[in-house]
Amino acid sequence: MRISKYLIALWTAVAVYTLFSFLGGPKGVFGYKYLQEEKAQQWANIKELGIINEELEKNRNNLLYDQDTLIVHARQMGYGHENERFVRIVGLGNSKTAPVITGNVYIAQKPEYISEKSIKIAAICAGLLVFAFLLMLEIIEKKTQN
Repeated sequence: MRISKYLIALWTAVAVYTLFSFLGGPKGVFGYKYLQEEKAQQWANIKELGIINEELEKNRNNLLYDQDTLIVHARQMGYGHENERFVRIVGLGNSKTAPVITGNVYIAQKPEYISEKSIKIAAICAGLLVFAFLLMLEIIEKKTQN
């Protein structure tokens, strides 16, 4: 009977380790939730890139197949026909258009979880605490019997 009481300390350590690993470990519930959020963020980023891609594809097709669009774009960049003269008016600033946005860099953050080492330490501490508690109860019982 005495030894079986101390197995409770071992089972406590196993239970604490299992619970912490299941909830906060690297492959636990909170880690899985974080990965689901990252997946949603990645899909939103992919949708945004798809919209930007469609816009750039339209601009590319216009420049490839529409001569008037090509001429307007070339003039915005400062090009002209062979016999044209350009007059620069001072004070108007740059007339060049801003570069086309091609998307943002999305860097995934490192997931936060309880390390395996910390989980093992917590489980051992819980087991030792229960063991010490049971040992103290046994010592108190022996003193009260005498």
